[in-house]
Amino acid sequence: MPDAAEQEPRVPGRGRRGGRAVPRRAGRLPRAARTQRRPGGWGGVARGIAPAVFPRDDADPDEIARRRKKVSQLAGRASAAVPLTGISIGVQGVGTIDPITAWQTITRPKPLLEASDVLDACDQALGRLEGMVVRAEAERPPAIGAEAMHPVMWGAAGRLWRDGHFREAVAGACEAVVAVVRARTGRNNVPATGLWQEVFSEKPPQPGKSRLRWPGDPADQDVSTMNAGLRFFAPGVQLTIRNSAAHANIDLDEQAALERLAALSLLARWLDDCDLLEAAQREDGTPAAG
Repeated sequence: MPDAAEQEPRVPGRGRRGGRAVPRRAGRLPRAARTQRRPGGWGGVARGIAPAVFPRDDADPDEIARRRKKVSQLAGRASAAVPLTGISIGVQGVGTIDPITAWQTITRPKPLLEASDVLDACDQALGRLEGMVVRAEAERPPAIGAEAMHPVMWGAAGRLWRDGHFREAVAGACEAVVAVVRARTGRNNVPATGLWQEVFSEKPPQPGKSRLRWPGDPADQDVSTMNAGLRFFAPGVQLTIRNSAAHANIDLDEQAALERLAALSLLARWLDDCDLLEAAQREDGTPAAG
């Protein structure tokens, strides 16, 4: 009989079969500790004491360290989602904890969480974030693309805009709108600011002095209001947008330039809607009497 030092250690009540000792495989854990591995940890007496997850026997320690580092980095990025989504887990004797920040406890003795807790919390956070995205998209204001603005204006500004020359794009759009008004009214003999005041003047058209009017009965209040508004808006655009964009020492970012293009596009569309009034002429081409 082998002496006591050579005998296999055994757990009381285990290790014998039919009155004889049963040798164990080298490195194998005692049966009392060899409980089934489950996603939530090791069951039996080890549950709640042993770590919730264990590396496989054939796992590379360097690979484990690499993956642990990667998960920690991802958890750091995802931690901002916790206050947004309100995910948390209550642990008896500890209180409420953040399952994303505290994920590493599943790898330590007496873990506060199990792997399934962390995975479920991540799924909940993703679901809540997706719901928030859907709501945000539904409430998002409509996007206005510069390319969808008035074609005359965008035709002059598009190439400069795509190259990032925003101030120059605004200046080009201003010149294009002025050119359209000159071509339509034949008013090439007045400066740009005076042009707007002339074409929207309350005075009736005269020979060589055509007018632009909002369509409809001039006595109608809405028509009268539009004509009065255009009389101030058009030269105001000239003074505030065109003149400032013409100065090279002024820099415009994309948002500021886009807002100016929107104002120019609106003016261009209103100009399209206006009627052209010209002075009445006799058949011989001379002005008709008042």
